[in-house]
Amino acid sequence: MNEESLDKSTEGLVKVLFELPEDETHRSAETLWAEPVGSELYRLRNIPIYVYGFSSVDIVTAVSIDDRLTVTGIASRSGHSTYRVFLSEDSSSESFENDWASLAELGCSYERATRRCVGIDVPPAADVYAVYQSLEKGERSHRWTFEEGHCGHPLRHQ
Repeated sequence: MNEESLDKSTEGLVKVLFELPEDETHRSAETLWAEPVGSELYRLRNIPIYVYGFSSVDIVTAVSIDDRLTVTGIASRSGHSTYRVFLSEDSSSESFENDWASLAELGCSYERATRRCVGIDVPPAADVYAVYQSLEKGERSHRWTFEEGHCGHPLRHQ
């Protein structure tokens, strides 16, 4: 992405900070782009990769602490779900793109945190069970391991 398109894609957005327990991720915080939608309300515009319990397009509450917009809670859920994929050591960009095709067909999108860590957004219209099966298939094939960051989809047993 070039600098001009980056400026356009973040126009009108602000950064919001999620404080993280250091023992879980070896990080103290994750920062995401968000759209102001009301007094102390912000719609997430990134896929949360390290924070648990949030998904893309959720509306969060945030207040200024030490001149940083710090998330204090959830105002409303978007119906999206979030997964994290940790690619195997021998994974290449090409192999991931091939494996990604089945998830893309289900309507998912992704953002890379690192070469091996990928955040996956599952939109509300996607079949979360089919997505989960695809993620399990990749794990059984030793292409990655995965974990759930937040499930916003209604589940059959609910």
